[in-house]
Amino acid sequence: MERAFPNAAEQRNGDQEVYKSYYPKASEIERKWLLVDANGQNLGRIATRIAHALLGKHKPTFTPGVEMGDYVVVINAERVTVTGTRSSTKLDTKMYHRHSNYPGGYKAISLRDQLQQHPDRVLRAAVWGMLPHNRMGRALLKRLKIYAGPSHPHTTNNPEPLA
Repeated sequence: MERAFPNAAEQRNGDQEVYKSYYPKASEIERKWLLVDANGQNLGRIATRIAHALLGKHKPTFTPGVEMGDYVVVINAERVTVTGTRSSTKLDTKMYHRHSNYPGGYKAISLRDQLQQHPDRVLRAAVWGMLPHNRMGRALLKRLKIYAGPSHPHTTNNPEPLA
């Protein structure tokens, strides 16, 4: 004799009760603005915290495959540091590559030069490496706002410091 289930979300699967997973609606997703000060912070460690916040893994309603993350504003990106076994030479040996898709269009720039010319690209590349490489990851990366100096235009959004 089958047991009647009072909740429509429950189903019978052998001796186990199976519950449907929670899937948030677009109207239920609440996005905050977070502020990260990169002054003196290690590049990799701050990039993991930013990727974590962009994905929304810090929220109790986190669901994989759903864009639940917050907006992240990073200031002082030019003052980020690098450490490690080869940190003394890492500024010169770590290279960023790009290609214009034209013949002979390969360009490489060292970490030291990239930090001087475009410090936001260093942090953006580090965070991008920690996000999914698909359309969701590209959408998440648009919520990342990086500024080289201490000022940013998002004061009206009242960003909270990232804990």
